[in-house]
Amino acid sequence: MTNRIETYIVDSFTNKPFNGNPAGVCVLNQELSNEQMQSIAKELGLSETAFIIQIAEPNKYAIRYFSPIMEIPLCGHATLASSKALFEINPKMVDIHFKNIENLDLMIRKYGEKIEMEFPVYNTIPQSVPNELLNALGIDKISNSELNKETNILLLEIESSQLLKNLSPNFERLKTSHNSINGVVVTAISERDDFDFESRYFWPWSGTNEDPVTGGTHTFLAKYWSTRLNKKKMKSYQCSERTGFMEVELISDTKLTIKSEAQIILKGELRI
Repeated sequence: MTNRIETYIVDSFTNKPFNGNPAGVCVLNQELSNEQMQSIAKELGLSETAFIIQIAEPNKYAIRYFSPIMEIPLCGHATLASSKALFEINPKMVDIHFKNIENLDLMIRKYGEKIEMEFPVYNTIPQSVPNELLNALGIDKISNSELNKETNILLLEIESSQLLKNLSPNFERLKTSHNSINGVVVTAISERDDFDFESRYFWPWSGTNEDPVTGGTHTFLAKYWSTRLNKKKMKSYQCSERTGFMEVELISDTKLTIKSEAQIILKGELRI
């Protein structure tokens, strides 16, 4: 018997189609195996596909995320995409609780066209960086290098957002330059009037070469830049080719909010 799955493609962290970060969303009516979810994520070929299934009335859902390569514990843009899909299905719904594989309770609220997500706040610690990695990224000089243990992502601060925008990594060399991280986020103070800081995220080790807009890295970017800028509320811009934006606010030592928009560009039925 064919299993028919309501499926969406949603551009997250943008106010117009074909920008931001596209994610797949599968609204499940029954559990799928890990192998099935991994195969669907590979078939869709997006940086992440989220699989959501209702676990309690009226607004509680389990959520899991898969890149084409592996399962990802937490993904910001796929959470935003899943929220957008559920708000489309249930127009009267104004809040959602997602429970991820690590048992985190992700609280979602709708404010008109904007969606606000509660995420955990993570710290970073100083970390040395191989010269081979910097060379592969095309970076001559860094201001700081740190590691977030929860996501196993390296953070590199550089001195200019214009240099950040112009980075053109050699991804084959980048992948062989380090063997124990999931990705590297490069960040800088923004030179744009409307934003506080900018970033780009490269993750050939566990996903695609570059993630267009990445909510998950802001679990530690927000704390990192809050300390440097002495701000609790900031605007972030991801200067990838597709670009994207979000507002982040530290609401406690352990929680932050990420607020942005998303655009549904495709709705269909997956048959397996």
